[in-house]
Amino acid sequence: MQFFNFPSKKQYYSTNSFKNLIIISCFGCIIYFICSIFLARNNTNKHLHTSISLQNDENLSLQTNLDHVVFGIASNELSWSKRKEYVKLWWKPPKMRGCVFLEKMPVFSSNETNDESLPPICISEDISDFRYTHKGGTPSAIRVARVVSETVGLNYSNVRWFVFGDDDTIFFPENLVKTLSKYDHGFWYYIGTNSESFMQNKYFSYEMAFGGAGFAISYPLAKVLAKVFDSCIERYPHLYGSDGRIHACLSELGVGLTREPGFHQMDFHRNVFGMLAAHPLRPLVSMHHMEEIDPIFPNMTTVKALEHLYNAANFDPHRILQQTVCYDRWFSWTVSVSWGYAVQVFDKHVLLPNVQRVQESYAPWKNSHLGGLYDFDTKKYESDPCQRQLVFFMDKVSSGINGTETIYKKKTSEKCKFDMSSPRRLEKIRVLSNKLVLDKQQLLAPRRHCCDVLPSTSGNVMEVAIRECKEDELIYMQH
Repeated sequence: MQFFNFPSKKQYYSTNSFKNLIIISCFGCIIYFICSIFLARNNTNKHLHTSISLQNDENLSLQTNLDHVVFGIASNELSWSKRKEYVKLWWKPPKMRGCVFLEKMPVFSSNETNDESLPPICISEDISDFRYTHKGGTPSAIRVARVVSETVGLNYSNVRWFVFGDDDTIFFPENLVKTLSKYDHGFWYYIGTNSESFMQNKYFSYEMAFGGAGFAISYPLAKVLAKVFDSCIERYPHLYGSDGRIHACLSELGVGLTREPGFHQMDFHRNVFGMLAAHPLRPLVSMHHMEEIDPIFPNMTTVKALEHLYNAANFDPHRILQQTVCYDRWFSWTVSVSWGYAVQVFDKHVLLPNVQRVQESYAPWKNSHLGGLYDFDTKKYESDPCQRQLVFFMDKVSSGINGTETIYKKKTSEKCKFDMSSPRRLEKIRVLSNKLVLDKQQLLAPRRHCCDVLPSTSGNVMEVAIRECKEDELIYMQH
């Protein structure tokens, strides 16, 4: 009989210890190998992440400026000779790039041919192959809509934003750039605003940027839109305007409107004082329909009045039209400063929310039962000037060691009865302010500035100082 020879206890432990040592060594090698790979990958990813972060920091450090913007301006041969005066107000050669699109070259005088104060003229491509079936409009809407794709087709380099407007749209370039700088130009953005008129928005669309107010499209979105635009607009021959076609094609791409209240369609007639005196708490970017409204300053032509506004904007572009409200507690007056435009003095205590409501000084865009409805808070504008608040319009602006000084004066001479406690005895208002510098936090979460009515040495001059509000400061009448 054969028996198995089992190892002795000493031999058993010696053999197993050797085997365990081998197993442990192999296991340790495997662990070391895995850890080495992990650490190598982690270091590589860390290095790559650091590189990407540094690259992003470098890109973010280069703020959006006018060099990154290309303009496409829609005009026509007949209107350009007159409306180019509006474009001259804001066009800044050689900083700005872009084109004015006409259906054909106008006849110029010899001194107009090389006018470097205006953008170059581009002749629009033929649109005869596109259908237009809207009975109340004109096929030129197709040509104007294609300004978007034709501007992209100019192939400018280093572009972040394409901005479009009409020949009677005026822009405030510093505020346009500041507004666009809030957004990442690497994403798809369609930025603009609606009409002020409820009826216009209801008829066209609340999701459409009205072309007269101007609108901006980020570079990557504009490149894609230009590729598909002609095939898209063939599906919309029934639409009225150019902006409707652009909105329709952007909708097909899945992009919605990002609203910015600094753009203004200005669907009004006549006196737009109420709108300008209660401007939203955002930088003024654009205004439209300059020929449809009264000159914004009394006793001036439309162009001269706009030049006057731009003169103030040159001193402090971000503060232009920004409304600041303070109270004179000695006389219970309410003072509203729309910087660079007008100062209103109410001879009574008016609560801040009521001061901010837009006075209906204008006439509606359309005469109908819905024409007088608007998509913002409004209040009545007194027809009797003696019952109305006193208004002082900006007369001049200057800069000194104590900041910017604007002088506002009465431009009308109503024969109203008043006593010495009435603001009607005032002849001039002096407003002192520091230049408004908007950082990204203030752009994303703006806060209205405060002001103080200062002691004055003259009975007919009021002095007001604008400043940042304290952290917990409230704007109200203190008794």
